[in-house]
Amino acid sequence: MAATQESKLICTGTTAQADQYTKGSLCRDQLSPSPFAQFHAWFTHARDSGISLPESVCFSTASLPSGKVSSRYVYLKELDKLGFVIYSNWEHSRKAADVKSNPYASLAFWWKEVERQVRVEGRVERLSDQESQVYYDLRAKGSRIGAWASRQSQVLKEEEGGREVLEGWVREVEERFKGKEAIPVPGFWGGLRVVPEMVEFWQGRESRLHDRFRYLRDETGRDGWKIERLSP
Repeated sequence: MAATQESKLICTGTTAQADQYTKGSLCRDQLSPSPFAQFHAWFTHARDSGISLPESVCFSTASLPSGKVSSRYVYLKELDKLGFVIYSNWEHSRKAADVKSNPYASLAFWWKEVERQVRVEGRVERLSDQESQVYYDLRAKGSRIGAWASRQSQVLKEEEGGREVLEGWVREVEERFKGKEAIPVPGFWGGLRVVPEMVEFWQGRESRLHDRFRYLRDETGRDGWKIERLSP
């Protein structure tokens, strides 16, 4: 049954026309042959433009065989010659279950102040414990303790103590590593790299006639990527 206008809790298209995107344009000759170099240029511009936390990114996964999708915001921590790296719990969380059944994921960056977004799709791969330890050692001690303590996404029943259960786990880990600054990275926690097969760069334009360019992996090409302009 179709919803009536009166029954809609939110309807944003009835009071005023949407804002127009006017801050830039994107042409083929402005693009680097490599999506990694292009992303680095756009990320640097976003950061230098004063955008708060330009590394914030929506990370989406899907479980198989159901095909149900889940999304959450995380931080991009690294970009290397292979792909985009985030860090998280890969044993207890929903995203951990998803990537075990389906080793593909997507990332979506949105930088409102410069009217740009970037989408990434590709296969995921875990970093080694040795690689993850390098980043883990840079975290505050409380965050390192938290990585050990939190059974991410496990239900904390209020009748059993709710948050007090979590804080109890934290105290147990603090006692375990009391007086120690060097803490090993948990085996269930670490880096995940999204190795892109597709990267799209989107620049907002007036009248929703945006500039969109898609990089597709093409091992037969000179640079390993094919670049296509997409209709908005």
